[in-house]
Amino acid sequence: MTASAPSDYRGDDKLLFGIILGVLAFWLFAQTTLNIAPTMAADLNVATSVMNIAVSITALFSGIFIVVVGGLADRLGRVKILMWGFVFSIGGSVLVGVAPPGALATPLLLLGRISQGLSGAFIMPASLALIKTYWDGADRQRAVSLWSMGSWGGSGFAALFGGLMAQSVGWRWIFFASAAVSVVGMLMVRGTPESKAAIEGSYTFDTKGVVTFMVTMVALQVLTTQGSQIGWTSPIAIGLVAMAVLAGGLFVRAESRARSPFVNFGLFRNATFTGATVSNFLLNGVAGMLLVSMMLVQVGGGLSAQEAGMLTLGYAIAIVAFIRVGEKLLQRFGARRPMIWGSLIVGLSVLLLMPTNVLIGQYKTLAVVAYSLFGLGLAFYATPSTDAALSNLPDNQAGSGAGIYKMASSLGASFGVAISAAIFTALSATHESTQWLSGILVFAGRQDNLAVRQAALIALGFNLIMVIAAIVSIMLTVPKAGQSATKRA
Repeated sequence: MTASAPSDYRGDDKLLFGIILGVLAFWLFAQTTLNIAPTMAADLNVATSVMNIAVSITALFSGIFIVVVGGLADRLGRVKILMWGFVFSIGGSVLVGVAPPGALATPLLLLGRISQGLSGAFIMPASLALIKTYWDGADRQRAVSLWSMGSWGGSGFAALFGGLMAQSVGWRWIFFASAAVSVVGMLMVRGTPESKAAIEGSYTFDTKGVVTFMVTMVALQVLTTQGSQIGWTSPIAIGLVAMAVLAGGLFVRAESRARSPFVNFGLFRNATFTGATVSNFLLNGVAGMLLVSMMLVQVGGGLSAQEAGMLTLGYAIAIVAFIRVGEKLLQRFGARRPMIWGSLIVGLSVLLLMPTNVLIGQYKTLAVVAYSLFGLGLAFYATPSTDAALSNLPDNQAGSGAGIYKMASSLGASFGVAISAAIFTALSATHESTQWLSGILVFAGRQDNLAVRQAALIALGFNLIMVIAAIVSIMLTVPKAGQSATKRA
């Protein structure tokens, strides 16, 4: 199978910025719910547990379908799949924007968030495959850096943007603006020559793999988001664990036997691709740090969504300002060192957010520094990781391989947010489960919010563990510059 694309066509900035607008619709506009979730829940009169699902379900559906859609993009056409992504983005954004308080709030909110997740599943692998196909060498690294500004940078501005919009014109206009941005992006991409992989032999859709994967992910997501409500040792929770284990085993078996598996385990024989994908999953999971710290300063510290969002300004500025520095580090040192350096800086940012025992004024100062370092670390990591993954993909699997890499982003963010929210929500409900911390740390200031502050400390500790795991995965899998990236299974 060989890639089919116009041999004389090279990507230009019109196509690139059209793609970036599509990426922004997911990572900037859709991700504002991490900050404005309390405001949305109050306005729509929905329970916190429902809002937690709405926050994480977008990344979940993106993660579930992104690899399937990436494989379809290779076969049906990457431009066609990209355009469908814009359609899902427009539809989902409008549904969330028009959701009224009352009985219709939950179905419209969840349906809109699912549609936004599908938009990410369509846009991200197709756009990365187009970048791999229509840009080469230094031009590709530039395109990857700018694409990363849309994804990592978009998520960096999400909390600030969401808070400002919610305070000034109302949260609904975030999603109406998202629909408008998607329309502009669609018009800029329109007319791009199609790119697809030329297929040799028959193709069979991997129904068993897709279904078992979906069942596994949904069971895990319901368990992590609703475990505190249904009880971690209840028959329902135990049943969900059993379902996830059984479906996960069937998924691995199905993919090992399928003629056209939607997750090609053979790609993981390349150590660099493996390290980029695994660490990408873990570092995106640290998005839970944003949710926990935003809820801490709002619920425990009394800040408004806009005031909380302003604390993240350094994060947004740093990731945009330094993301091309990551590109230069890649060119000079290879992928391994910048990926490790970036992860270490992210770990430092989590450590700075963990002293929840200080006064709110002191914590705000720590938060400003922490978020700035968070953006710097991700800026160092983003381009080396993405370029390493793309460079180690065969041309005929650019879409599906990019889908696996971005699935790691979406599922990492989904489960990171869901688990962090579950830890924070469960522990903050009562002081009894965390009162042992009072014997270790002295919590200054107000004492009526101890449960919230202590729950945040533990939830942030979970995020620190993910950063450590990311560093270990890079060190074990990504070879040093000049070494072979292929590791036979």
